[in-house]
Amino acid sequence: MQNKGAIQLIAVLFALVSIYQLSFTWVTNSVRSDAQEYSKGDHLLEMKYLDSLSGETVYNFFWLQKFNYKEAQERELNLGLDLKGGMNVMLEVSISDLVSALSGNSSDPDFVQVIKLAKEKQKDSQDDFLTLFGQAFEEVLPDGKLASFFQTLDLKDRINYSSTNSEVIDILKEETESAISNSFNVIRNRIDRFGVTQPNIQRLENSGRILVELPGIKEPERVRKLLQGTANLQFWETYGNQEVISYLQQANVELKGLLEAKTVIIEDSTLSLIDSIPENQSLLENIENIKDSLNIEEPESRDEFNKDNPLFALLYPNIAQNGQALQGAAVGTSHWKDTAKVMEYLNMSQVRQFFPRNLRFMWEYKAIDEKEAGVYHRLVAIKASGREGKPALDGDVVTNARSEFGNNQASAEVSMSMNSSGAKTWARITKDNIGKQVAIVLDGFVYSYPTVQNEIKGGTSSITGNFTIAEASDLANILKSGKLPAPARIIEEEIVGPSLGEEAIEKGLNSFGFAFLFVLIYMIFYYKKAGVAANVALLTNLLFILGVLASLGAVLTLPGIAGIVLTIGMSVDANVLIFERIREELASGKGLKLAVKDGYNNAYSAIIDANVTTLMTGIILYVFGTGPIKGFATTLVIGIFSSLFTAIFITRLIFVAWLDKKQDISLSTKLTEGAFKNINFDFLAKRKIFYVISGVIITLGIVSLAVKGLNLGVDFKGGHTYVVRFQDDVVSSNVANALSKSFGGAPEVKTYGENNQVKITTDYLIDAEGEDIDEQVETALYEGLIPIIGQDVSKEAFLSDYRMSSQKVGPTIADDIKVQAIEAIIIALLFMFIYILIRFKNWQFGLGAIAALSHDVLIILGLFSILYGVLPFSLEIDQAFIAAILTVVGYSVNDTVVVFDRIREYTVLHPKRDKDSLWNMALNSTLSRTFNTSLTTFVVLLVVFIFGGEVIRGFVFALLTGVVVGTYSSLFIATPIVFDSVKEKKVVEKTRGKKKAVKA
Repeated sequence: MQNKGAIQLIAVLFALVSIYQLSFTWVTNSVRSDAQEYSKGDHLLEMKYLDSLSGETVYNFFWLQKFNYKEAQERELNLGLDLKGGMNVMLEVSISDLVSALSGNSSDPDFVQVIKLAKEKQKDSQDDFLTLFGQAFEEVLPDGKLASFFQTLDLKDRINYSSTNSEVIDILKEETESAISNSFNVIRNRIDRFGVTQPNIQRLENSGRILVELPGIKEPERVRKLLQGTANLQFWETYGNQEVISYLQQANVELKGLLEAKTVIIEDSTLSLIDSIPENQSLLENIENIKDSLNIEEPESRDEFNKDNPLFALLYPNIAQNGQALQGAAVGTSHWKDTAKVMEYLNMSQVRQFFPRNLRFMWEYKAIDEKEAGVYHRLVAIKASGREGKPALDGDVVTNARSEFGNNQASAEVSMSMNSSGAKTWARITKDNIGKQVAIVLDGFVYSYPTVQNEIKGGTSSITGNFTIAEASDLANILKSGKLPAPARIIEEEIVGPSLGEEAIEKGLNSFGFAFLFVLIYMIFYYKKAGVAANVALLTNLLFILGVLASLGAVLTLPGIAGIVLTIGMSVDANVLIFERIREELASGKGLKLAVKDGYNNAYSAIIDANVTTLMTGIILYVFGTGPIKGFATTLVIGIFSSLFTAIFITRLIFVAWLDKKQDISLSTKLTEGAFKNINFDFLAKRKIFYVISGVIITLGIVSLAVKGLNLGVDFKGGHTYVVRFQDDVVSSNVANALSKSFGGAPEVKTYGENNQVKITTDYLIDAEGEDIDEQVETALYEGLIPIIGQDVSKEAFLSDYRMSSQKVGPTIADDIKVQAIEAIIIALLFMFIYILIRFKNWQFGLGAIAALSHDVLIILGLFSILYGVLPFSLEIDQAFIAAILTVVGYSVNDTVVVFDRIREYTVLHPKRDKDSLWNMALNSTLSRTFNTSLTTFVVLLVVFIFGGEVIRGFVFALLTGVVVGTYSSLFIATPIVFDSVKEKKVVEKTRGKKKAVKA
């Protein structure tokens, strides 16, 4: 074996890296287990325990690198929402609202009609809204000028009356793109402050959509309000630190008395107070500066200092080493985990009496990351204006902002423009605050507080501050977000309760364990000692897959686990191909060493063809899928590469080691030694019988599709879906009747798994707009079910204890999903045809493969139509079903190309044999491989089907059906169709760099 040492080195390094990446998951799970044991079921105490370790070293990697809990958590293997619980939201910035706002919210009847017509067009079109808006304008006002509606203050410099309609549309596209980018930044910043572990926020290109995944979230109502609110940009005047320090000192004294009077024992709050002042606190220049400048007596210990100075134990005043209060609006600094407690103290009525009425406190958004001390935020003193405590200026006056280099080119700066009314107010503010700072605040957090150098007239300002290019760009985006004219609306939502997530983990791991164990046992049963080598490769494969997932920060979902199980089942295929070829070489009289060498060499072609086609399926799924489907595709693609490496190289390393030690390698047991050796089934003679069988099944399916249709899930028709689990068994019709009044019509209710669990689907208020629509639907659901759950169950208790999961898909995105699904299937079929055409140099092979794949898709669709409502589990057509269809396509073509590859080989080896016997011989010679691969794949999927839980059952049923149908079609449909279409065939074989044409 060439390059044996290099391959061994790569395998060892890959294994070590995988173990290293997975070690973080082991560490974080251990920490969480300790937290659960410590808290004894108290969720808040558990969270405090984990917060206390966020900056503490929990993992010391061989004394080379230390990781705190937060850092280790960022490197662990992420679990998806279906395994961990949480919320998945698809937001869409309303382009129609943006266009209306850019027109100054024109009430012109013609303009309103154009907007309405464009919205109607969007329901049945894949074009973007602005393109449809332009078309609608041409229909309503054929001779009109768009510019007449958009000569507003904000756009006067870009649009004039001479601007053409196409020019206006281009400008509107630029403006809406900028607004969507700003919305994304605002949402990302809000989520960052929400405290969610490992959130996933993605801007979906070429659309106004933003995907937000929030694992572990338990407050969906709060998340909806947080995500759908418009950005609130403000400009505030500030107090100087020197003015505020004395007020803070009085507050500190008052707090001590209050806490003692309430018998609040500070030491109990160990998570925030006792360790708040680290040993190497560079921000303070330590405790001495505080006590000296504020006349605090020498404490006996840090604990005593914390007890006597509850405010300054958490908020480190902005004091220089000489004890003097520093200049500026920043009055102090706190560790991130203490910021909430500081605000709680400062907002106590007894404490606020020491502050001026217009004094407010806000945290600076940007953190100070001190490696030794931790992550800190500055507290800024804000001066409110007027009796109502409003900001000096609202951010909607900003017309534009951009980052650019200053005159000295040493650092970036931000240029900001305001409208005329804002410019007048800005001139007054800057005139009154020369030498002072003005705070730029977004959603209650200070993003910048530059010092005013001089009065600024005309509304154009330059903000400097030694910004990096990235920082200047971020600030410019913040300033532009002040004029966001439209909120982002939730068009798709999924909530998975934590208890359902825990059940999914248990069932997923059980199914995975049983399936994996079966494969290991079967390989030893069938291939004996060679099976041991295959099992080592399978175990290594599993380690590599999980290691790569962890290193990439990928998310492991329940379909992802199914993808790993399927990968393991299919990875057996490469080993089977190799072992069967070795057995054939041994049967031809070759010695063991040469048989192993030739067996590997002869199997490569079929292995590569089979895996490339499956890889194409995975890539298409990844491109077109979202959420769990993308997770399934990720594991599938990773698994293909990992399986190829382990099957080809790991097993061969083991074989070479055994051969070097003169050990015998058995490739069968007594029971399997003669399996499939003397089979000579005449596939081609009976091909017309199978054509008829397939034709009848497909015809029945088409009739059912025409008459009965498919059970479309909310992915394809839009609506709300809730999985509700009751205390006792319920009848689905009774649940539907109970909900019919509150929903204004009976929803679709089906038993989902156990008899006490139902799946409720409704289109109630799905077309309505507003921030509280989802809450209204939840209220209607709760009120409708009160007769069943009882009056004593509150809405909050119902949502947390009875609602296991929920999903919402708006009608627009449902239409998009349908189109994407059709596109994905068509593209997959096209790519398969092109690949097979290239590999086999003959269009008939491509025709046979496409015919077989179309046959498989039609049969599965027909079966789902015939059987839905008959089988006791969900057969919904959703995104997961499309993933299953595409996976079946990949599996089926995998099976087919192995047969095609053998036909090509036999045509070259036996050019004088008649076509019928030669093709039948090729089909029979691959039966052993087809049986073993199909059996192992089917059984592992069957285990997942039985133990994997209701959520994934329909998805796995499609895969199970696909394995059976795909195996059948590769033998009885694909090859016979090629046989019938090829009259005289040429097979091209590359031999020593030359092409040799052989006539069949």
